[in-house]
Amino acid sequence: FGFFNAPLFATFILGMFWKRMTPTAGWVGLVMGTLSAIVYWYISTFTGVESAVFNLPGQGTAFVAASVPSVLSIVVSLVTTPKPDHELVGFVKSVTPKENLTDANEAALPWYQRTVPLGILCLTMDIVLNIVFA
Repeated sequence: FGFFNAPLFATFILGMFWKRMTPTAGWVGLVMGTLSAIVYWYISTFTGVESAVFNLPGQGTAFVAASVPSVLSIVVSLVTTPKPDHELVGFVKSVTPKENLTDANEAALPWYQRTVPLGILCLTMDIVLNIVFA
């Protein structure tokens, strides 16, 4: 999980909510996040380094894998040319008009085919399963 999902999540969230994010920054963030997670995991697992920094191989790996791509993506985005706003409509929330954020046809669908009720159902199931199996 820490090797791939954490850098992907961090890069995805940053790209979805920050219009300045560039494709180059996303790629650099993903690659370096995965590599930094592998290096952290290797050091904490095989080298015998005893310190508070390397005491949690799983959580530490995920933290490093999410932090490194976030910082690197911001730095790389600031030194590369961003895409124009019109190319980001539908991908980045801040440049997408409000009328494009809703589906007018969805209101006519039954509840089990609509986004919000299904999202609430999934969230409820997730909470219940976490309580039951935690």
